[in-house]
Amino acid sequence: MLGLGTIAKKIFGTPNDRLVKATLPQIEKINALEAECEALSDEGIKAKTEELAKRAIGGESLDALLPEAFANCREAAKRALGLRAFDTQLMGGIFLHQGNISEMKTGEGKTLVATFPAYLNALTGKGVHVVTVNDYLAKRDAEWMSQVFTFLGLTTGVIYPQQPEAEKNAAYRCDVTYATNNELGFDYLRDNMKSELSQMNQREHNFAIVDEVDSILVDEARTPLIISGPAEDRSEMYVTIDKLIPEIQDDHFTLDEKTRNVNYTDEGNEFLEERLVSAGILPEDQSLYAPESTSIVHHVNQGLRAHKLFTRDKDYIVRDDEVVLIDEFTGRMMTGRRLSEGLHQAIEAKEDCKIMPENVTLASVTFQNYFRLYEKLGGMTGTALTEAEEFNEIYGLGVVEVPTNRPIARIDEHDQVYRTAKEKFDGVVKAIKEANAKGQPTLVGTTSIEKSEFLSQLLDAEGIPHNVLNARQHEQEAQIVADAGKLGAVTIATNMAGRGTDIKLGGNIEFKIMEAIAATPDDVNEEVRAQIEEAHKADEQAVKDAGGLFVLATERHESRRIDNQLRGRSGRQGDPGKSSFFLSLEDDLMRIFGSERLDKVLSSLGMKDGEAIVHPWVNKSLERAQAKVEGRNFDIRKQLLKFDDVMNDQRKVIFSQRREIMEAEDISEIAADMRSQVIDDLVDTHIPAKSYADQWDTEGLYAQVIAQLGLDVPVIEWANEEGVDDDDIRERLEEAADEHMAEKTAAFGPEVMRNIEKQILLQTIDAKWREHLLTLEHLRSVVGFRGYAQRDPLNEYKTESFQLFEGLLDGLRADVTQKLAQIRPMTKEEQEAMVAQAMEQQRQAQGGEAPAPAPKAAALPGFDEADESTWGNPGRNDACPCGSGKKFKHCHGQLS
Repeated sequence: MLGLGTIAKKIFGTPNDRLVKATLPQIEKINALEAECEALSDEGIKAKTEELAKRAIGGESLDALLPEAFANCREAAKRALGLRAFDTQLMGGIFLHQGNISEMKTGEGKTLVATFPAYLNALTGKGVHVVTVNDYLAKRDAEWMSQVFTFLGLTTGVIYPQQPEAEKNAAYRCDVTYATNNELGFDYLRDNMKSELSQMNQREHNFAIVDEVDSILVDEARTPLIISGPAEDRSEMYVTIDKLIPEIQDDHFTLDEKTRNVNYTDEGNEFLEERLVSAGILPEDQSLYAPESTSIVHHVNQGLRAHKLFTRDKDYIVRDDEVVLIDEFTGRMMTGRRLSEGLHQAIEAKEDCKIMPENVTLASVTFQNYFRLYEKLGGMTGTALTEAEEFNEIYGLGVVEVPTNRPIARIDEHDQVYRTAKEKFDGVVKAIKEANAKGQPTLVGTTSIEKSEFLSQLLDAEGIPHNVLNARQHEQEAQIVADAGKLGAVTIATNMAGRGTDIKLGGNIEFKIMEAIAATPDDVNEEVRAQIEEAHKADEQAVKDAGGLFVLATERHESRRIDNQLRGRSGRQGDPGKSSFFLSLEDDLMRIFGSERLDKVLSSLGMKDGEAIVHPWVNKSLERAQAKVEGRNFDIRKQLLKFDDVMNDQRKVIFSQRREIMEAEDISEIAADMRSQVIDDLVDTHIPAKSYADQWDTEGLYAQVIAQLGLDVPVIEWANEEGVDDDDIRERLEEAADEHMAEKTAAFGPEVMRNIEKQILLQTIDAKWREHLLTLEHLRSVVGFRGYAQRDPLNEYKTESFQLFEGLLDGLRADVTQKLAQIRPMTKEEQEAMVAQAMEQQRQAQGGEAPAPAPKAAALPGFDEADESTWGNPGRNDACPCGSGKKFKHCHGQLS
């Protein structure tokens, strides 16, 4: 009997069906305009773009312009690339423009789909970003689709690592800019560390289309982007501790694979304490539990994690004496990415590689908070429905399943579950041999480099020719994927998420033509091209007759999405195909997440060696296990985001303040306000309101006025005058401070002084923000323990980080005021001394004699070594007022 929900769906359709139907009137309008667009000349298409742009800037809504813009874009793509977009591609483009995720199966032409909403939204002149998962795809897509945009009269740019600044700036000024998520995030952080507006690259965050949106906004969202600088070198500590780890026994620690955590037991702590003392790392009278031991405990924990949780050729590879991380979702090397908090150094020690110094955070942002900066966001992927809740909750993105252009003909078999890994791999090899015997191309998915190479050895033993695609074959990726659909091809891949190159039956024709051109560049003409195309048709048909692409997965991933991505490589554009998952009870997912019940079931069935159980119930229980893991991972990301949201509010304040300062011509008023606030604070501290004169700390105030304001004024005499109160002293101080700064402005010149104020303010903000980030990192690492005291760690973090931020702002005012008070123009003698010293150093560098001592400059008028009040107020790096030519901190500054 059918349930009410099922009956309702049959009558009214699913919510997804209703969204799809709602686009049909717009698609009819676009199709109705096709003949009109076909009649336009090439120049007419560009003229149409100009007309649409004028209307968009004039206030006409983009929704109203959509049919004309999409029709014009389709015609441009047809002429520039020879590709006419299907109705389903137009549908995908409409959903992207509306700020949704278009879930489109592999081979449905997502790269072309992005051009439609990108073109429409670029008409406003605010720019559109198309985001890809790697540099290869960013460059390839930009080069390919720029032909369409150029035909339409728009400019296209691409962002890539180590790009010259001028080229990057020009790329961001283009109408459509292709870039990776990493480069966009890092450029945002770099821009907010610049000191002039002209140096900033990114414009406003208008509209982004994220390709492989699940990979970027979900998988990579667990770790924030961090720009860091070097900290002190502690490589010896890592090496020493690494030597201790192999001595640790199984009863010295507990390992939780579900949460990827390791903890020492009491026996482990005792053993470590003893060994650390004998190694001279821990002082004899100091316990591991002492506050002073925090750093050592941290190092020991990271060493244990490096050995027990991170596996070579699965989580990372070693290449040229360097530990390179592998992305668990895409199987690619993440060159330049490093694990934080000393974990990467611990792995380097384990692998006996050169240990790179740890870093301190200079700026950081999560992908969630970066992509939420955009006014509108859209995304494309083959697999997003399983994460629909997360996309909606965090980004406000809906997920719409776009129908395929042709019905899917792929056969998805039920999972085959074996008792042991050996039996499973025997079954895998047997299935590959059977498919290979009839010429059916086979794509084998594995979860690690180690397993892909193990399977490769098994196939070698059977004499089956094959290709292996993992992080080691990174450079040949496109070629290997292009060949994977050839008759009888066998390809082993660590992962197929976001590969960007379609597996076409019979092989990729474009690659075949490129190979012919490379072999005989002079002889490739239209006739040769026609012969290749004819031969390809025969190859394609032979592969179809053999059953199409066979996707064989050797393990289920933690995420159903990754499994679906692998499965989706077969059956593109209505092609025949087959997919099957071969599993064993020894697989990680089965072993960690409830294989005991399944083991009992298999035992009770009395299965023989080499037999597999195949049943829909098994699929269901596995999907439930995967859903649990996905839920847990979502909670981790949500928690990370909650903590980062606290910092994000503060980040926005700091970054917007920096921008305001850079945009301002004159910030003397801001500096004056800060100075006034500092004076208020000094007076309030030393002369509290409603207190008696004999309770005033006038000597303390006098000392602070000299230190912070650079003023030697008779504060003590003022306080002894009849009828003087705190407001009078405040006013006199402000008057004297304003006069002092006016004198500096006259000495430097107004323009120079304005620039000095701006640079000092920006540099001080950056220094304070760096300190604040480090403090927040430490707070974040310990605040979790507050849970033991029945206090919510998140609320504790919010409260304390707010107090720390207030402290940052107070410290900022004081530091800026003090630095501005201490600057002074160099005297003529000091300038001459500085030039002479520079010339002498240059002469020495060119092979001269040892430099002569720096010539003495004239001492400051009235300078008395015994009386500090005659020294003026030199900064630490200013020339010493005694005239020695040395910096103050290296001369009389040491005495004060």
